[in-house]
Amino acid sequence: MDTLTHALSGAVLGRLMVRPGHAAHPGRLRVAQAVLAGTAAAAFPDIDFVLGYVSEIAYLRGHRGVTHSVLMAPLWALLLAWLMAGISRLARDGTRPWRAFYPVALGGLLIHIAGDWITQFGTMMLAPFSDRRFGLGTTFIIDLVISGLLLGGLAASALWRSSRVPAALALAGVAGWVGISWVGRGEALDAGRAYAAAHGVPVVELDAAPRPASPFNWTVILFDGADYHVAHLNTRRREPLAAGPDDHFIRRFSAPYQPVHLAEWTRVPKFGNGAAQGLARNVWAADGFAFFRWFAMFPVLDHAAAETPDGQQCAGFRDLRFDIPQRDHQPFRYGLCGRTDEGPWRLYALADGGRRWLDGGGALAAE
Repeated sequence: MDTLTHALSGAVLGRLMVRPGHAAHPGRLRVAQAVLAGTAAAAFPDIDFVLGYVSEIAYLRGHRGVTHSVLMAPLWALLLAWLMAGISRLARDGTRPWRAFYPVALGGLLIHIAGDWITQFGTMMLAPFSDRRFGLGTTFIIDLVISGLLLGGLAASALWRSSRVPAALALAGVAGWVGISWVGRGEALDAGRAYAAAHGVPVVELDAAPRPASPFNWTVILFDGADYHVAHLNTRRREPLAAGPDDHFIRRFSAPYQPVHLAEWTRVPKFGNGAAQGLARNVWAADGFAFFRWFAMFPVLDHAAAETPDGQQCAGFRDLRFDIPQRDHQPFRYGLCGRTDEGPWRLYALADGGRRWLDGGGALAAE
């Protein structure tokens, strides 16, 4: 989930955690302090963006790691509470010890983790002891309804300052919206099972990737052991939705998702076809490609060249999780180039400008 929505969730939770008249007691937080503390704590886990300055690979491996761990959350909350108490004292408010900030800081961290858990990528809740990602898979990375509910709850809390009801209703609304998305996910998976049964496709793996604009927009991905079967569909739509360039963006984003009975299923070989398969399998199994094997949920061969002009062989992969109809450029495309008769193969990222070499564990190197 985006950092702004995380921050809003922490602000609303901070408002909910302060009872009317609570700050009249010494050593307890005022409403404004709790809201600001919740905002800061809920935004804090995304500080791991600094890993991007180390390398791309460090970021991909570490994002949603130790700063997003439920095991580490009590320690991070202690640090944040101590910092917040220090800032409070600098503001000449010496009656606010760190213990008053701790519950709000911990709540902000946990609601951030929950916000990432509902997405498909999930979060490494058990870091640093495990890099397994846990994700509910109900929610696209940016959900305007969730952001709107939180923003509305915060605005209503500012109007009705003595009541915690608006904050409680906003969080309840978010939970309800996630529940609706869970229903949509179940319907998308049922559509995948029905397709497999109708066409005799063995189901080795079946998943559905949430898409923007509606809790019923999904990309269903079925793996039969060799090929992926992919469809962009809307589980509640009965007729196709037409959208032109002058229509509002929500309609344009939603239009590519077809009714289940009209969905177009595309077959995508995991390792490509023909001579490219051998090269693709070798690259996929290479030690230098371990990070992508961990990162990708639905890896598929993106491109392959048996021999480039400089005598190298190259093969790169992408993740079908990011194949969104409205997206012009696919992110997170990585591969290896090399010669079978000499030296190590080199890792690269593929972008609009061509290959960008990633050497030394992912540090950028000149082309």
